[in-house]
Amino acid sequence: MSGAALYVKEDLQITSTQEEILVGCLNVCSLIGSLAAGKTSDQIGRRYTILLAAATFFLGAILMGLAPSFPYLIAGRVVAGIGVGFSLMIAPVYSSELSPASTRGFLSSLPEVFINVGILLGYISNYFLAGSGLPSSLNWRVMLGLAAFPALLVGFAVVFMPESPHWLVMKGRFAEAKRVLIRTSSSEEEVELVDSRMNEMVKAISMAELPPSSGFWTELVSVRSKAIRRIVITAVGVNFFMQASGNDAVVYYSPEVFKVAGISSRKQLFGVTVIMGIAKSSFALVSALFLDRFGRRPLLLLGSSGMAVSLALLGLGSKYLDQAIMGRTM
Repeated sequence: MSGAALYVKEDLQITSTQEEILVGCLNVCSLIGSLAAGKTSDQIGRRYTILLAAATFFLGAILMGLAPSFPYLIAGRVVAGIGVGFSLMIAPVYSSELSPASTRGFLSSLPEVFINVGILLGYISNYFLAGSGLPSSLNWRVMLGLAAFPALLVGFAVVFMPESPHWLVMKGRFAEAKRVLIRTSSSEEEVELVDSRMNEMVKAISMAELPPSSGFWTELVSVRSKAIRRIVITAVGVNFFMQASGNDAVVYYSPEVFKVAGISSRKQLFGVTVIMGIAKSSFALVSALFLDRFGRRPLLLLGSSGMAVSLALLGLGSKYLDQAIMGRTM
């Protein structure tokens, strides 16, 4: 969308406010998918929830690519946002429940790594499409419609993916859960611990079951669950401030920022965003590789410190740029 927005604004003659709605509605609608994904994955399983997410995003990409007007484009973006919400919730859950203990940190972080790889691929495709000579009315449609192909690949991959052993145990399908655990074990030692892992799952699931009179959200915020409440506040706080820091604004509006910085050629604009995408993907991979070695908390503190320094430098640079532009116009 970061690259397509330039062409959409030109082709459909939309205002800056409409552009902001177009870009931001995906994040708002992903809340719907995220909230629905938990209950859905408990009902139909993790695999079929992934398939549902892929199908929803595929539909959204097709709607955006074929949109005859701005309202249809918004509709496609809304549908795609719901698919994104499903994906963001189910991918880490599925990875963590399926991963062997020895590599759980690395494998659980792969969804985030490949989110950044996907962003990078989007930047690269925008770069090549910008120099393809396609008219503006077709260029942005191809940029947005290409997102349907990864969704198709995910849909086909579900056929070869095992169901989460945690979900199978939750449904009482112990024999199937045991086969999956054996299949995904990374060593003979882990195979020998399959029965104990299943017992741990049964215990965890039984402890998580709430009395019929209590509700899920009530349990989370009740005084009786102080430990769970601290975990929830920490998880929500980390994710909230990570987004509030402006991460998505940098991803979505980087071509606009570099355009204000003085880069006029659209191909050069997309070339700079490719460099940014490479840096983003590289550091996501580095953190995943060292997650099991150094632990989650040290890397979280290091990443937070790096974000604070980077955002401060970005703010100072933007201020300097603003003053330089004002000086040239006076």
